[in-house]
Amino acid sequence: MTTDHATSPTSHHEERKGLSAKGLKAGSVGLIGAVVIGVSCIAPAYTLTAALGPTVSEVGVQLPAIFLVGFIPMLLVAFGYRELNNAMPDAGTSFTWASRAFGPWIGWMGGWGLIAATIIVLSNLAAVAVDFFYLMLAQLFGNPELADLSTNLPLNIATTLVFIALACWVSYRGMETTKGVQYVLVAFQLLVLGWFAVAAFSHVANGTAFDATAISPDWFNPFAVGSFSAFAAGVSLSIFIYWGWDVTLTMNEETRNPEKTPGRAATVTVLVIVVIYMTVALSTLAFAGIGEEGLGAGNPENQGSIFAVLAGPVMGPFAILMSLAILSSSAASLQSTFVSPARTLLAMGHYSALPPKFGRVSPKHKSPSYATIAAAVAAAAFYVITRTTSENALWDTITALGMMICFYYGITALACVWFFRAEAFSGARAFFFKFLAPLLGGIILLVMFFKTAYDSMDPEYGSGSSVGGLGLVFVLGMGVILLGVVLMLVMSRIRPEFFKGQVLPKGN
Repeated sequence: MTTDHATSPTSHHEERKGLSAKGLKAGSVGLIGAVVIGVSCIAPAYTLTAALGPTVSEVGVQLPAIFLVGFIPMLLVAFGYRELNNAMPDAGTSFTWASRAFGPWIGWMGGWGLIAATIIVLSNLAAVAVDFFYLMLAQLFGNPELADLSTNLPLNIATTLVFIALACWVSYRGMETTKGVQYVLVAFQLLVLGWFAVAAFSHVANGTAFDATAISPDWFNPFAVGSFSAFAAGVSLSIFIYWGWDVTLTMNEETRNPEKTPGRAATVTVLVIVVIYMTVALSTLAFAGIGEEGLGAGNPENQGSIFAVLAGPVMGPFAILMSLAILSSSAASLQSTFVSPARTLLAMGHYSALPPKFGRVSPKHKSPSYATIAAAVAAAAFYVITRTTSENALWDTITALGMMICFYYGITALACVWFFRAEAFSGARAFFFKFLAPLLGGIILLVMFFKTAYDSMDPEYGSGSSVGGLGLVFVLGMGVILLGVVLMLVMSRIRPEFFKGQVLPKGN
């Protein structure tokens, strides 16, 4: 397929591809900037503190194996994303590509999956940032009571809304501001995670670890996990911890060399993250073991945030750095996560799948204006509703998120297979990257989606909360998808031209 840098929507080439420029600031992000924003969006410090405990409770010492197994479909799907991006760099990513491959209805739901997942996680990121903000104040002023301020519901909600508003403001100012903020925050959290891992291993070597556990080859064996349900739950959680690398592709209209840079950045981001995760997971298990008492990684009381418990014993007086790292990690990710839903909403407005105001770009900052604010308002509303309804609802959304991610990544991976079906067997490279890798990745993720959906119908799944005899995780996950279907049907009446395939026609 030829590539052409024409930006006029009327050019013959653009018409054939069904893609057009949206007015974003081109060339504002290079490869390193894109990787930094990708790592930031994944937020390793925040993600590990939230996911290590629940994953250990499912799979025990097989944690490294599950992290590696979760990494495989991510890498396979990333290859598919890269091929789609090479052929048609568009800020709408999943929405645009699935529309081109499968038509407007599946495309719309692919876009909805991305938007819903990112808006749910924005509220979660803000919640974690607030908890660690007050914990940091408590450590800074030597006053443990300050940490309890995050349990004061009105104050908690007010602080969370301030965090969301600040992140929205930085995102609104465009990629240049976003990138500048991220370099500092990402470098800091990686430094602290490295410090934690080295300190934990040195405690093991000196005999001062809580429950020194020798690293064994068995830890890397996914077949040693007790049951397929535990395996599926573990993989679903480990998919959540890698999620976010696709932000590098939603910036494709703003990167230098848009056909190549975003795909490379996605692959590099996933590889950097797997190294960080394996190092921290191994050091945590070696130091704390998987016991359910005290500092053990299997202790249910430690699962909300494992680093809040382990940072003191491992890092001593420098534990405050871990609070700062998780605060900066969740704040950085809160800000960079806005990039994806804002650009997907922008593309959906631009291609008439949503009202045209979503397609507005700020003339000054060349960033999605209305869409960024809409994402912030939705995240704030979601947080207020879940937090005031039930404490568990917020944490069950993390598990429901795994379902949403499997849903839209799976659709996008299969869109790659279908879109390139005519050239899939034209050579070894095309066969692997355009057919085999995305096909396997997509199937794995969709199997995980249906398995998690089925298991989560059990009221005992997740926090053990239920609605009408169905598990809260299932109700949240399916409820969000059904809400998307309802909105799609409403939009098909208001904006029929998109749903008739007139705006983004199918085809290669």
